[in-house]
Amino acid sequence: EVQLVESGGGLVEPGGSLRLSCAASGITFNAYAIGWFRQAPGRDRELVSCTMLYSGSTDYRDSVKGRFTVSSDDAQNTVYLQMNNVKPEDTAIYYCTADFAPFGLGSCKLGMDHWGKGTLVTVSS
Repeated sequence: EVQLVESGGGLVEPGGSLRLSCAASGITFNAYAIGWFRQAPGRDRELVSCTMLYSGSTDYRDSVKGRFTVSSDDAQNTVYLQMNNVKPEDTAIYYCTADFAPFGLGSCKLGMDHWGKGTLVTVSS
């Protein structure tokens, strides 16, 4: 059974930093794509980043480029989302998702096979 558990959310001031973690179990780590999605109150769920663990390549949505960075620890089966210079518009529930992507052949989409329960990030002074 695939399980994704997010942690690290909380309250942070504008301009601050936060690191989210996604601990994955039940998957062959480098055969999956990991997507971070977020959903702000009253808004649609949106893709923040998409990482092919096979290659380590990550694509980011324009609004977070240069501020957010994804990294992974294969030994711990954990993916991290480092959020720097956060803005109030980054306030949302952040979800870690996974989809089978052998040899990096895959994509991140709303229909990802596996979702965590989410962690709340609030950016406010």
